[in-house]
Amino acid sequence: LDGAPLYPGTCRGKGLARAGANLRLDMAKAAALVGGEVSWREHGKVIVAPPQDWGDVVLGRKDIGTSYHIAVVVDDALQGVTDVVRGRDLFEATRIQRLLQELLGLPAPAYRHHAMVLDEDGRKLAKSRLSKPLRELRAEGATPADVRAMVGLA
Repeated sequence: LDGAPLYPGTCRGKGLARAGANLRLDMAKAAALVGGEVSWREHGKVIVAPPQDWGDVVLGRKDIGTSYHIAVVVDDALQGVTDVVRGRDLFEATRIQRLLQELLGLPAPAYRHHAMVLDEDGRKLAKSRLSKPLRELRAEGATPADVRAMVGLA
């Protein structure tokens, strides 16, 4: 997700057999089922967000099975996750995940989206970029205060 929502509905009218390789959730209809908006707690505040602003969201694809959104909400519920701490780049995805939690009757964890952790060149630290894991940063002498500063908590 890059914060740029809205699928234009190109295949919305097609049946499952004709829709191709994707299974999408009609966000406007789904939002109506849960009362129009979803909310979550963040930094002690209630965030209210209309999920239909995203347009239809992919829940499954032929090549990957289930999407990140459906996998993470089910996995979090099965593990009894009560708090989710992640990068600010996933803030907008929270409205999709909260909608899925509501639709599936799953509990809603508390959320905290921290500032992005960047390397010395200003690039996001990420496994996909082979960035150093926390274990390696610690081995190199990073203190807990250093790590808190990296995520904007110092």
